Amino acid sequence: MEFLDLPPMLGAAGTVRLPGSKSISNRVLLLAALAEGETEIRDLLLSDDVERMLDALQTLGVCWERNGDSLDYRVRGVGGPFPVKHAELFLGNAGTAFRPLTAALALSGGEYRLSGVPRMHERPIGDLVDALRALGADIMCTANEGYPPLHLRPASIRSGGVVRVRGDVSSQFLTALLMALPLTGVETTVEVVGELISKPYIRITLELMARFGVQVEQHGWERFVVPGGARYRSPGTVFVEGDASSASYFLAAGAIGGGPLRVEGVGRASIQGDVRFAEALEQLGARITMGDNWIEAAAPAEGGLKAFDLDLNHIPDAAMTLAVAALFADGPCRLRNIASWRVKETDRIAAMAIELRKVGAQIEEGEDYLVVTPPARLQPAAIDTYDDHRMAMCFSLVTLGGCRLRINDPRCVNKTFPGYFDVFGQVARAVPVVAIDGPSASGKGTVAARVAEALGWHCLDSGSLYRLVALAAMRAGIALDDEAGVAAIAADLPARFENGLILLAGEDVSDAIRSETCSVGASKVAVLGQVREALLDRQRDYRIGPGLVAEGRDIGSVVFPDAGVKVFLTASAESRAERRYKQLMEKGMPANIQSLLKDLQERDARDAARPVAPLVKLPDAVLLDTTERSVDEAVAFVLDLVRAGG
Repeated sequence: MEFLDLPPMLGAAGTVRLPGSKSISNRVLLLAALAEGETEIRDLLLSDDVERMLDALQTLGVCWERNGDSLDYRVRGVGGPFPVKHAELFLGNAGTAFRPLTAALALSGGEYRLSGVPRMHERPIGDLVDALRALGADIMCTANEGYPPLHLRPASIRSGGVVRVRGDVSSQFLTALLMALPLTGVETTVEVVGELISKPYIRITLELMARFGVQVEQHGWERFVVPGGARYRSPGTVFVEGDASSASYFLAAGAIGGGPLRVEGVGRASIQGDVRFAEALEQLGARITMGDNWIEAAAPAEGGLKAFDLDLNHIPDAAMTLAVAALFADGPCRLRNIASWRVKETDRIAAMAIELRKVGAQIEEGEDYLVVTPPARLQPAAIDTYDDHRMAMCFSLVTLGGCRLRINDPRCVNKTFPGYFDVFGQVARAVPVVAIDGPSASGKGTVAARVAEALGWHCLDSGSLYRLVALAAMRAGIALDDEAGVAAIAADLPARFENGLILLAGEDVSDAIRSETCSVGASKVAVLGQVREALLDRQRDYRIGPGLVAEGRDIGSVVFPDAGVKVFLTASAESRAERRYKQLMEKGMPANIQSLLKDLQERDARDAARPVAPLVKLPDAVLLDTTERSVDEAVAFVLDLVRAGG
């Protein structure tokens, strides 16, 4: 899909079982590959990043197999450096595969070429390369110094001593060194230059290395000693925790959308630092409860989320979720110490600033901070995702403000959470829609208005919108062939449908739009592409809580294809002609029933044959023939469908 349209949501609640952690999955795969013995890996994440690691390990001579369709894998370790000494590896945009493999291959005594997507070639790796060169590794940056692609050649590795690596750009550089150094077989000390960022991710690395038999001696966050003679040995079975970064989207959804919303797979016993996202939500006023393997979030007991000023260096990935949650706070919010966002899948500070402005927020952007001032009202927007999975998932939360949203390139979530939007749709409650279609004079307008009134929902008479556009354009002095001018009118049309009346800027124009001049004008503007596009968005803007009853030609197929209830309301041509005749006579207007019947039959034929939005019952629509039913009976029929859940 090039894009995914998300409807406005009323709230969020339920339970989500999280996919496996990307950070843990790729670390465990590499450790299992380098270890002696076979390792059973349970609940491995199945995503693009992990598939890049699996493909690379297979190319490097590591045998692994999947247990049927499960998420359980068996990896036969090679007990040291990789046996394959010549390979070319494509690693996409998977930093958790590229950086550790670079270090392990540099110490494996072979010749390797590593590359990725264009964005990976923009992500710095120079600090890791410099540290490995200090150990004697022969690494060439084949395009730009300090960046992939890389060419690694056999070299004499200096054993032992001290190696230094910067810690203020990416914690993955330190992780890569620590995981690879046992391949040297001698004691080596790693000294961190500068302040180490994302310390919780180093905790994950140290914890997993220990499970595979290598205990790193830690001296604060400045020095790490990898013991001599250390070898990785399989622990037998390793369970991959749920992804704590992915948990952030659902915990925030519970805090914004009411909840309670529980995520299963992470909790108090987690080794992942991003579980501390729950603490940040508590500071915003959210109600948080937690067990060893689950966390639950609900909205504040009173009021909305509180504004915040937080240092988020320890949870850089989950911090992105807070940037979107800030849209729902009661004042400006400051996210500090997030410089690492600049070198992620995209420049996340710049990308966040651009996209948050689209939905109405005021943004102050700094080198290592972001200030988000929430808008009075969220605006519908098309969100660009920059091939960054977290941009797509974060911005889905905007819909909880009752705002429709388009996510461009939604497939980017496959990097870590391929089924994200399906899962989000299961716990977030979309504003409900009843879509009513049918032939002319079938009574769908009357039934729609009565159903909306009974439910206390909004009503949309989409068939009248083109007439309203023509009327509004003529009153504004805009020529009906001025496509851009008429489209601007359509995009911001102040139209409402209440109590059977059609209102334009509060004025009852129910009769005015039925004039011959208006009918001719509607035909002219209806063929303008920009107008049709503008009215598509305008119709979707009527979808606001608590719900919408909409009637019109393509209302259930194009405008609201996800409508929970779809009704095709019809009646015999004779019955419809008789009803139209009575309406006209009651208004004192001349009419001939035979002429009306002929007109309806001809219109039905034209409507059924036209290439755009033909008159046809959708497969998922319920047929309602009102030939022998009164309006009250038709209304009751639709209400029963709605109350039965469709």
